[in-house]
Amino acid sequence: MMEEHTTGLSQSASTMTVGAEGGADVTKGVWPAQPRPLSRDRVTLVVDGTHFVVDPGVFTTYPDTVLGRMFGRARQHSFTRPNAKGEYEIAEGIGANIFRVILDFYRVGMLHCPEGVSLAELREACDYLCINFDYSTVRCRDLSALLHELSNDGARKQFEAFLEELLLPAMVAGAQEGERESHIVVLTDEDTVDWDHDHPPPMGEEHSQIIYSSRLYRFFKFIENRDVAKTLLKERGLKNIRIGIEGYPTCKEKVKRRPGGKSEVIYSYVQRPFIHLSWEKEEGKSRHVDFQCVRSRSVPNLITAIGAGPTRAGVTPTPQVDELDRLNGPAPPGLDQ
Repeated sequence: MMEEHTTGLSQSASTMTVGAEGGADVTKGVWPAQPRPLSRDRVTLVVDGTHFVVDPGVFTTYPDTVLGRMFGRARQHSFTRPNAKGEYEIAEGIGANIFRVILDFYRVGMLHCPEGVSLAELREACDYLCINFDYSTVRCRDLSALLHELSNDGARKQFEAFLEELLLPAMVAGAQEGERESHIVVLTDEDTVDWDHDHPPPMGEEHSQIIYSSRLYRFFKFIENRDVAKTLLKERGLKNIRIGIEGYPTCKEKVKRRPGGKSEVIYSYVQRPFIHLSWEKEEGKSRHVDFQCVRSRSVPNLITAIGAGPTRAGVTPTPQVDELDRLNGPAPPGLDQ
């Protein structure tokens, strides 16, 4: 059964009527902090198969949002067009239960996320409709979900700064040397690297780039922050992104003597974050060498050289002929079978 919501504001109260499936009507009064006069116009918004009848004047309070632009001054320039029934089909992909919360925001200036409504979906709707989503505009009983979304925002801003200040200079230095990928290890400010130049670690760590930053080290401790960083790096066009924790050798722990006078250095390893990424355009083609088969032009000289050389049991050896030569043209003289 189709639901219909009537949303409006009067000087005393705002009334929302919901048509339930059983035929009953549920009326809920909401008193805004500052009552606004109603306009005579009403518009019908169709969201997720549900009809909402609203006063478009409520949207003009937030003119920088999508709905504020749709039904504000831009409406005079046909920014939004109704369908054949005079209804506005908007917010594709947003559920009706989420849109109810959005309408409450325009009435009372706050997003009250009820139980049973996904805060992550509400966040996506706010991003789509250009509604500010932070602690000043959101109230939710599930504090863990709310703090998680706020942490994602903070992590994104923080990693953008890390990228510009720490990671990008390391990648640029590698690119200027002809590299097309980077393997960056993040050490703390207190870490020291003391390798024996005669006996370096045997795992190729000498090709890694090192960044000393306790702040970036703490940032990568959380897997959620690593996911945020990976998403941002993908948005910036980088490829083959891997972010994790690995053991990294810092200094010599002891030297073990082997029979024959050989010595082996045992290093002390610490668990530190790493970032691996690339910017190669020909992705997947740099792992092998392409050979081009061409017709040999040195066979006659080879025959001459063999004919002038020693033979075994009076038999002149026959040089090998590339099968490609047989296909591409006549065989050289003296090689007819």
